[in-house]
Amino acid sequence: MVDPTLAEMGKNLNEAMKMLEDNQRKAEEENEKKYARKDIPGPLQGSGQDMVSILQLVQNLMHGEEEEETSQAYRLQNVGEQGHMALLGHSLAAYISVLDRERLRKLTTRILSDTTLWLCRLFRYENGSAYYHEDDREGLLKICRLVIHTRYEDYTVEGFNVLYTKQPVIYISSAARTGLGQALCNQLGLPLSCMCRVPCNTMFGSQHQMDVALLDRLIKDDVESGKLPLLLVANAGTPGAGHTDKLGRLKELCEQYNMWLHVEGVNLATLALGYVSSSVLAATKCDSMTLTLGSWLGLPAVPAVTLYRHEDPSLSLAAGLTSSQPVEKLRALPLWLSLQYLGHDGIVERIKHASQLSQRLLENLKNLDFIKTSVEDELSSPVVVFKFFQQYSNRDQTSHAAQASTIQHPIINNERHIYDTFNQWLGEQLAQLVPASGVDVVELEDEGTCVRFSPLMTSAVLGTEIQDVDQLVDCLKMKIPVLTSTLQLREEFEQEVRRTVGLLYIEDLSWPGLGVVRYNYHSDGKDDDKQEKELEKINTELLKKLNELESDLTFSLGPEFGGQKNCVYIGMVTEDLDVSELVETIAATGREIEENSRLLENMTEVVRKGIQEAQLQLQKANEERLLEEGLLRQIPVVGSVLNWFSPFQASPKGRTFNLTAGSLESTESTYVSKAQGTGTTPPPTPTSSLAKQRLPGQKIFKRSLRSSDAFSETSSVSHCDDLEKLDQRPPPLSPGQEQRPLETEKTQEQKEVAQATQTDTEDIRSDELPHDCTKVEEQESQR
Repeated sequence: MVDPTLAEMGKNLNEAMKMLEDNQRKAEEENEKKYARKDIPGPLQGSGQDMVSILQLVQNLMHGEEEEETSQAYRLQNVGEQGHMALLGHSLAAYISVLDRERLRKLTTRILSDTTLWLCRLFRYENGSAYYHEDDREGLLKICRLVIHTRYEDYTVEGFNVLYTKQPVIYISSAARTGLGQALCNQLGLPLSCMCRVPCNTMFGSQHQMDVALLDRLIKDDVESGKLPLLLVANAGTPGAGHTDKLGRLKELCEQYNMWLHVEGVNLATLALGYVSSSVLAATKCDSMTLTLGSWLGLPAVPAVTLYRHEDPSLSLAAGLTSSQPVEKLRALPLWLSLQYLGHDGIVERIKHASQLSQRLLENLKNLDFIKTSVEDELSSPVVVFKFFQQYSNRDQTSHAAQASTIQHPIINNERHIYDTFNQWLGEQLAQLVPASGVDVVELEDEGTCVRFSPLMTSAVLGTEIQDVDQLVDCLKMKIPVLTSTLQLREEFEQEVRRTVGLLYIEDLSWPGLGVVRYNYHSDGKDDDKQEKELEKINTELLKKLNELESDLTFSLGPEFGGQKNCVYIGMVTEDLDVSELVETIAATGREIEENSRLLENMTEVVRKGIQEAQLQLQKANEERLLEEGLLRQIPVVGSVLNWFSPFQASPKGRTFNLTAGSLESTESTYVSKAQGTGTTPPPTPTSSLAKQRLPGQKIFKRSLRSSDAFSETSSVSHCDDLEKLDQRPPPLSPGQEQRPLETEKTQEQKEVAQATQTDTEDIRSDELPHDCTKVEEQESQR
């Protein structure tokens, strides 16, 4: 029999999850809820609300206020039935906590012991205890407290005074998580001098593994200086590249100096598989390890687990690894339910599926040019890190090797910065095109910016499949030619811009594209503020004009933060780009905008001077008219009578202002011709000198066919035309056969008209010809 309360709890949870996961809402409801007054925070309602209303409010808070772009990029976690079991565990923990103390103690002890036993057997960690915690760093923190209590016997009584006499030292790798050492020191109340960062290998081995020989020297130096080596944090899968430290040698070193060895990392998940690499298998001999099962198995809101071996339970209790409160033990309940739901085979299958995804991607990357991978073990590496890198020819390699001999050569630094920018763009594009792959961008100390594929951390959550990996490879194949073409044309673009008058090349190594250019405005003694405004106006208009062109290029103002002002940023390009035409078009367009801007600036001054000149000429014309008409005609009454008896005829004289020429002209020609003249023709708009005729469908800035290809195509076309003409020619005549014209037969009416015309022509010719000529013709005809 099932407890009715538990059955009702499961039913309510299913209904709540269905309601929260229902994203199919109508547009009318969205518009109403978007401006609903109930979404505005207000006082707590006195009468209360039912569960449906509260869950509806939660759904609105989760999905209602998202913008369109954000909602497309946002992807909810794939919560399946096993996720529902984990969520049910939290509800059950709250319900179980109200049981009587004896029942609660028995139940929590059973849950804790079962979960610990399953995990120790699953991950090959014999005779271990478990601590369940929400923050994945909290387990390491408790382990540090345990080691301090173990190594300092009087720590419980004297506290920090014991640490003062012999300072503890905690060793972590330089490839560890960012801020891990500082967080431990802050929580333990230790100075930062107690934290020692161990560098990775520089000469031999992986560059992401801890240098064991250097660690040995560091420990010896600390011992000689009176310090106490306390704990070593190693990695079974570094956060960046997923490499595993030499755990076997590190364990021997820790036993030599009586140190505690703690291991963490994503590669610990492979301990559940049938085949485990020897480097990861050595983690089963360590003193403690932290497992993050939530991301490995796609379980939401399940705690992380720290497995450890220690014989003194009192010290574990003092360090906080165990608790006498039964409620604290209920943290393992969501994981206890989820592990039972998945089973041993389900857990192993999920981890195995993630490893197969990484192997599938690694095999495809080996066949791609310009892709450099960085994996520790090609047979069993669950993390794949790759980057775009263009190999050089032998000549280029020699020159680059000579440049690399100098320390921090600027060319080498710029080249690495450019590759980091391009790989950053590549990672963002792949994550956007294939969101189910879960790829992200990672910064490594030696390799720089790389793209990381870690399916153990993402596949269970995002539901990554083999098809997603294949789609990721296809997208990568599409982006590689764009990257190589852009990288090759950057230098040519820079040279063309520097050779072009009026353009200024802006070097921005953080821009993933062809380059950055600015139209250099020629100021005529203007102040800096006015010149800056004019420069911004011209480049903004230039960007607008370039975007109006029918091209495949992307023109923009650059990044929102950190970019140069008043510049035109050109994005990624293809190999058929005509760089010279692009630069010349930018320069010509900029000159056109500058000339139009100067014309508008000068228009005010020209118009003002023209009005003043027109006023002077009109005043002079009025004076001349007074002299011609006489003084009597200016008297009001007398002038009217005089004009009636003797009208005065005067041609109207006016002035017109030619904006194109900037001069005053007389209007006499206008009154004579009864039409206004057009004046001089305005100057033509500057255009690119490289403008050329394009084929149908060919876009701007695209290179035309090469001369050899064009010649072969033209010759083949003309050869086909010749063949067609040969087919249309009449067949050769046989001997004695008369040749017939190819014209069509004329109609009877056309023949009569032609015959009449011919007769008239002969009559005219015979009449007009002289007598001697007619006689000569008759003699010729007789002959």
